[in-house]
Amino acid sequence: MFGAADLQNRANILQMMRHHQSERLLDLGCDDGLFSKQCGVACSAKYVAGVEVVSEAASKAVLNGVDVTVSDLSESLPFEDETFDLVTANQVIEHVPSVDQFMSEVFRVLRPGGKAIISTENGSSWINIGASIMGWQQFSLTNMSSKGAGVGNPLALHRGQQSTESTWTHKTIFNYLGLVEFVELYGLEVVDVKGAGYFPLPTWVSKFDARHSHFLTILCSK
Repeated sequence: MFGAADLQNRANILQMMRHHQSERLLDLGCDDGLFSKQCGVACSAKYVAGVEVVSEAASKAVLNGVDVTVSDLSESLPFEDETFDLVTANQVIEHVPSVDQFMSEVFRVLRPGGKAIISTENGSSWINIGASIMGWQQFSLTNMSSKGAGVGNPLALHRGQQSTESTWTHKTIFNYLGLVEFVELYGLEVVDVKGAGYFPLPTWVSKFDARHSHFLTILCSK
């Protein structure tokens, strides 16, 4: 179910990009660059840049044709003001130490009229609500410690696994309205919000109820 939701979430991102063609694309947390390249094709970008904190992944992204900078997203982005038409971040904002620093930098590097597509897990998904009712840690917050995964939830996907890098832990989990109002705080206009995954029901149900889907993808304009 998680894999199907992830695929649907990526499809939502690509669909948004096809409707908003851009020459210069920036992918924050680009990993190995494979999805960055798909995004570049979807929005017809002539230039695809990425920022990645893990040097091994960044090296792979370079081989995949992405102009990558190895940098921590808790710091200022290494780009001039108003450099990109489109900025995307898939499953990244929940990992950064300061969402304010993150969003202020997204706004800064976007050109006027540019678009930002940000995707993250949803604190109001039914499985997160269910876990909270049980007195368990929300599924989206079970990897809050670098000493071990799946903390506080006996059904967590990675429960019992060894410690993870601190950059992979979740710091902030948004709910639907929280994500909408947060981007608006930075002067961005919300254009669309799509959901993906609807555990335990089939993924397509999220098309009718993004507020309780497991992933949220928000499209906003500067």
